[in-house]
Amino acid sequence: MFTIGQVSEMFAIPVSTLRYYDKEGLFSNLMRARGKRQFDEDELELLRIIDRLKKTGLEIKDIKKFVAMAQEGPSSYAARKELFEVRRTQAEGEIARLQKALAMVKFKCWYYETALHDGGEDRLKAMLRDGLPEGIQELYDEAHS
Repeated sequence: MFTIGQVSEMFAIPVSTLRYYDKEGLFSNLMRARGKRQFDEDELELLRIIDRLKKTGLEIKDIKKFVAMAQEGPSSYAARKELFEVRRTQAEGEIARLQKALAMVKFKCWYYETALHDGGEDRLKAMLRDGLPEGIQELYDEAHS
């Protein structure tokens, strides 16, 4: 069993947020010892899921719906699967957007490092679009697609 302070530290989540989750009914089986919340492995796993769902943009009200579905048992498997499929699609889209952004940042790091080395951009400008070194060309293409 873990105290709220220990869980806060483990997940880097403020104690106030954990209390809010509890108040919202996300931890329906949370034990208390002398008035203090005691988290077991089930709550920790649920907290991992909540944390990941929040990072995909899911709001607490929708996370509450997921928790309610989970409490329904096997009859909600299809609905829970659909929820995660939607989250997967959204997360994959966000990852693709971030990969493009990262490709641009990596390309620009190389570009300005080379410009500093060359003392200017003339050679670089001549290489743009299709004459860049292997690896850099892929970054350029990804960043500009």
